[in-house]
Amino acid sequence: MSSLAAVTASNLRKDLRLEWRSKDAVNAMLFFALLVVVIFSFAFDPTAEESRQIAGGLVWVAFLFAAIVALNQAWMRELRNQVLDAYRVSPAPANALFLGKALGNFLFICAVEALLMPLFVVFYNLRSVGPAWQLVPVFLLGTWALVVVGTFFAAISLHTRSREVMLPLILFPISIPALLGMVEATTMVLTGIETPAFWISLLVVYDVVFTTVCLLLFETVLHAE
Repeated sequence: MSSLAAVTASNLRKDLRLEWRSKDAVNAMLFFALLVVVIFSFAFDPTAEESRQIAGGLVWVAFLFAAIVALNQAWMRELRNQVLDAYRVSPAPANALFLGKALGNFLFICAVEALLMPLFVVFYNLRSVGPAWQLVPVFLLGTWALVVVGTFFAAISLHTRSREVMLPLILFPISIPALLGMVEATTMVLTGIETPAFWISLLVVYDVVFTTVCLLLFETVLHAE
């Protein structure tokens, strides 16, 4: 196993163990997303057809704001006991730390999505007219789009004042193309009007471009101080 893969796996295992013990990020995301689902269900009383039209936006708004909670906490663990400072002076590749964090956040958010999607189906009486299996690549690609950019900008805003506010201000504008693709693709699958091939392709391109850019620039961000 290469050094990059070994250190990435080590960082991922560490984050998974810490989250398993504390469950801080998952519990916060679940509570926040569940609150959004319940509030929207009281605010709207749509028919089945109307639910399919608006569900894409509601689902991704809930998951986006829930993801912000996890992304804000992701790097805080590295500040304890000067772990991040120790990593800076170590010979370990910087990208391994970033990939470990991004993969950990991806797994946490996917777990929350898997738990909450049945609630969306129940609360909004959702029935997919199009092929339901197409939602799988949409959610995987969309979640990675949020995670890879969010993890990168969370590292940038780590030492800023009011980082809880700074991260959404930076992340939301950059994520607009991905959010548009997620919402449109999800809506198309639920309504069955068109095939979401274009929007899925957009998400693939977005993921490839921003993953590459984040990997190229993360070492600079890590050693910026």
